[in-house]
Amino acid sequence: MLGSRWIAMVVALTASALAPAEARAEDFYRGKQIRMIVGTGAGQDYDIWARLIGRHMQRHIPGEPAFVTEDMPGGGHIVATNYLYNTAARDGTVLGMVSRNITDAAILKFPNVRFDPERFNWIGSPEINHRVFFASRASGVTDARQLLERELVVGAPGLGQAVTTAPILLRNVLGMKLKIIMGYAAPETIVLAMQRGEVGGFVDSIGAADGQRRKWIDSGDMRALFSMEETPVGWLPIPTIFELLATREQRQIFSFFASNEELGRPLMAPPGVPAERIDLLRRAFDATLADPAFLEDARGLGFETAPKTGEAVQALVAAAVATPQDIRETVAQAAKLE
Repeated sequence: MLGSRWIAMVVALTASALAPAEARAEDFYRGKQIRMIVGTGAGQDYDIWARLIGRHMQRHIPGEPAFVTEDMPGGGHIVATNYLYNTAARDGTVLGMVSRNITDAAILKFPNVRFDPERFNWIGSPEINHRVFFASRASGVTDARQLLERELVVGAPGLGQAVTTAPILLRNVLGMKLKIIMGYAAPETIVLAMQRGEVGGFVDSIGAADGQRRKWIDSGDMRALFSMEETPVGWLPIPTIFELLATREQRQIFSFFASNEELGRPLMAPPGVPAERIDLLRRAFDATLADPAFLEDARGLGFETAPKTGEAVQALVAAAVATPQDIRETVAQAAKLE
C-alpha cells in the first residue's frame, strides 16, 4: 500500500516538473492583474500606446490577467525607470513603457539614473518614430541654416529625454543659436507656449495619436525643418540633420544619438522575472502586434505599427551599452546643458 502511494507521489511530482512553461504561467496569471507603468502623463503618446497594447495583449496571455495603466511622469522617464528597476515586483505582474532614450541616459550617466538597461527584460516595441525639429510660423524660421545665424527660443521637457538632448546637441555641436527653456511637462504644453509666443520651436516625435503632428504641419502653424535620424521620414519632404554634418566627430555624435530610434517605443519587465514568464510575455506581445483587432484600433488612433521583438530590442540595448568609451565621452560632453 505504502509502495503504491509512493509511486503515485513520484509520478505526480514528475508530471508537475515536466509541465509546459505556458501551463505554469497560466496558473500564475489567472485572476491576477498586470500593472503597466508609463513614464509620461495621461493622454500622451506613451500612455495611449500602453493602454492600447494592454487592452489587446490581455487576450494573448494564458489566464487573461487584467491590465491597469499607471502613469509615473518625472525626470524624462527616469522616475518610472528607476521604479521599475529598483522597486517593482519581479514576478511578471509589472511591465513598463518608457522612453527609448533611457538607455542613453544610463550610458551617458545622467543625474539620478539608478538602473542598468541591459538587466531589464525587454518585451518588444510597437513602432519606430522619427524626431523632428519644429518651428512656429510666428518665428519666421523656414530653414535649418537660419538657426546658425539667429537665435530661436526652444522649449523642452527635462533631461533624459531625446527631445531635450536634441536641441542641446544642435547648439553645442553645430553651433545653432538655440536658447533652451526646460521644464515643460509635455509636447502639448510646449505647443501652448508657442501659441503664446513664449517659445518658437521644439523637437518632438512626428508620430502621434490621431495624426496630431500632421495637423500641426497641415495647418501651417508649424514648419518641420529637419529630422534627427539619418533615415528620412517617408511622408515628409524635409532634410535630415545628417545633411548638415561636416566632420567625422559630428557624425559619431549624431549617429549615437539616432541609434536609439530603432528601439522604438519599448516595453520591458524588471530584472529577475522568471525566464518562462518573460518568454510568454514576449510571445503574447508578438501575437498582439499581429492581431487584426489591435491593428484596426491602432489605425483608428493614427498610429503606424513597425513591431520589433523583445529579443531584437535586447540586442540593440546591448549594442548601445557596448559603445566605445571615447565616443561615450564625446557625446556626454556634447550633451551637457551649460
